[in-house]
Amino acid sequence: MYIEIDEPTEQISKYAVKVWRTSNTIGHTLTLIIIAILILCTMKFDWYEWIGIVLYALGGIIVISAVFSILIEPAYLQQTWRYKVDPQFIQLKHGKWQVVHTLIPMEKVEYVRTEQGPLMRRYQLYNVEIGTTASSHVIPAIPAKTARNLKFQIAAWAKLQDQDSNEGEKGA
Repeated sequence: MYIEIDEPTEQISKYAVKVWRTSNTIGHTLTLIIIAILILCTMKFDWYEWIGIVLYALGGIIVISAVFSILIEPAYLQQTWRYKVDPQFIQLKHGKWQVVHTLIPMEKVEYVRTEQGPLMRRYQLYNVEIGTTASSHVIPAIPAKTARNLKFQIAAWAKLQDQDSNEGEKGA
């Protein structure tokens, strides 16, 4: 018994790259500032020499991490993220080397919500979170109008699936 399921084709917003780059830049900058303050403290307060060495090494690792997570990772994520919602399933697919393809049956959906932080508000984007009994799944960086429609569509289809399964239990 095999079901023919089409691959997901819907893409997330291209503005996701800007949001993720800005967010990653803020995080890495704050981390580097903290490390710089600690390095200044090692010099001023004569801490052990190995603490300074560890902090310089940590700073170097953070810089390398920043290059990857600011310049490379956001574009890669935006290019590989796909989703598809139909009356039976929600499909989420992302990754190039390690492809993650999640298939969520509509009857398992318990809630759907949208969330938006300050950076996403600037570009009018939302994350759509789909919750099941066991876990929750996120479709990131969806334009506002699409996210709103998607939320109501998933809620309607999940409710219809729930009513269908309840009717089957009553008849048994």
